[in-house]
Amino acid sequence: QLQACGGGLVQAGGSLRLSCAASGRTGSMNYMAWFRQGPGKEREFVAAIRWSGAHTYYTNSVEGRFTISRDAVKTTLFLQMNDLRPEDTAAYYCAAGTGMILSSISDDHRYNWWGQGTLVTVSS
Repeated sequence: QLQACGGGLVQAGGSLRLSCAASGRTGSMNYMAWFRQGPGKEREFVAAIRWSGAHTYYTNSVEGRFTISRDAVKTTLFLQMNDLRPEDTAAYYCAAGTGMILSSISDDHRYNWWGQGTLVTVSS
């Protein structure tokens, strides 16, 4: 089970930090990720982290502004979002997968568990 929180309303240029607490069968997951779905858009990949080793991966539009991290002890995923832009407005979802390979981390169909989503609104 994944529980996401931390969304809200922020002005352009501001920052937010999202959290996603994982519980249950966390020992089997090897990747966790954040996806987002903006108004009238399809869900898109934002960032992923390999649970063991903490290697991180980002979509181009957030590289350098967003940082994905995890607390392995508390099995919590984070997304630090800086320099937010109106186009970052979306519902943000955390996801976890087992037995995943690197080439599949941006494919939302490959993830086994999903959080409920937390809304981020960036005003101009």
